Amino acid sequence: MKIEIWSDIMCPFCYIGKRQLETALAEFPNGEFEIEWKSFQLDPTITPQSGKDVYTFLAERKEISVEQSIEMHKGVVERAKSVGLDYHFDKAIISNSLTSHRIIQLAKTKKLGDEMEEVFFKAYFTEGRDLNNSETLIELAVKAGLDSNEVKEVIENESLFLKDVKADISEAQEIGVQGVPFFVFDRKYAVSGAQPVEAFVNTIREVQK
Repeated sequence: MKIEIWSDIMCPFCYIGKRQLETALAEFPNGEFEIEWKSFQLDPTITPQSGKDVYTFLAERKEISVEQSIEMHKGVVERAKSVGLDYHFDKAIISNSLTSHRIIQLAKTKKLGDEMEEVFFKAYFTEGRDLNNSETLIELAVKAGLDSNEVKEVIENESLFLKDVKADISEAQEIGVQGVPFFVFDRKYAVSGAQPVEAFVNTIREVQK
């Protein structure tokens, strides 16, 4: 079964959805699943802001206090914790995810897309790593199994894998994706959002019929 996932590494629900899906897949120990991660940008206009965390960024955008921004994020932090994820929005550094997506596209050519997504998610939401920084991106990509020279080339040549990112985003628009995460199972069924594990299990069973 092929599962395509449109996602943005800056999307907190995408990491949660990844964990929910993984838990669901564990219910099918004999199942054969091919996971393909697809690029999606929640906000392609974001400029890299290395000194700004998520709480401050949202407070400025919505013209609210940082305290109000923290309160707004509490539910997301708790939901992440319920699936074993440790979110630190106070450390998460605002970045434009385009370069990260191009590196993920490189990883996909090496069958390391899932590994790269996991490393980037953890780096952004848990570790507070700066995904605007080229050295950080190279270090993280190597951790996922990529070659440092190939990653450096992708970072320096902004046209590399750009068409792949744009193709994924265009495809999302064509099939009516309104937000991420968005999961498509064998092009038969779709699940939108970080749904409960049962929703994924039921969808997989439907596709298997």
